Amino acid sequence: MRPTSAAGLLISLVMFPIVSTATGTDVSFSRDEQIAVQAVLEHYRDGWLSGSVDAVRSTFTTDAVLMPHHGVLPVVGITAINEFWWPATSAKTTITRFAQTIDEVGGEGRIAFLRGRSDVAWTIENHAGAEKWQNRGNFMALLRKQTNGKLLITHFIWDDPPNQRVK
Repeated sequence: MRPTSAAGLLISLVMFPIVSTATGTDVSFSRDEQIAVQAVLEHYRDGWLSGSVDAVRSTFTTDAVLMPHHGVLPVVGITAINEFWWPATSAKTTITRFAQTIDEVGGEGRIAFLRGRSDVAWTIENHAGAEKWQNRGNFMALLRKQTNGKLLITHFIWDDPPNQRVK
C-alpha cells in the first residue's frame, strides 16, 4: 500500500527499521557493545550502593525520562529526576542491597537496550528510627551513544509490586 500523505510516508520510514530489526536482518550488535551497555547499568548500580548521587546521575542524559512503577507519571529531565530520587526534604535513605539480573541486551547503531530483574533493599532513617524496605521487579533501560561515544540512559522503566517493609 502506498502512503497517501506526508504522515503516511513518515510512518512508513519510521516503521521500516523496526520491522527490519524484528526480522533479524542487518542487525549487528557486538559482544563489546553488549559489555559496554552492561557497564553503564553496573555503574548505575554501584552508584546507588555507594551512595553516590553523582555516579547515578552520570549514567543519564540531561533529558532522560524515568517511567516509574504503579502508573506514577513520567519524570522528565535530570532536574526532575533529582527531585524524584533525592528530594531536599527526604529522610536519609541508604541502599543496602541492589542486585540486577540481565536477561537481554541488544541494539543497533546509536541505540541500545537492556532488560532484566532487580532486587533492591534500603533503609530509611528518620526521627522515629530506621525502617527497612525491599522490592524485586522488572526493568528496562534504553541507551543512546553520545557524540563522544559514551552510552547514557535515555529512558528507564521499572515495574514491581508495592514496596515491602521488612520487620
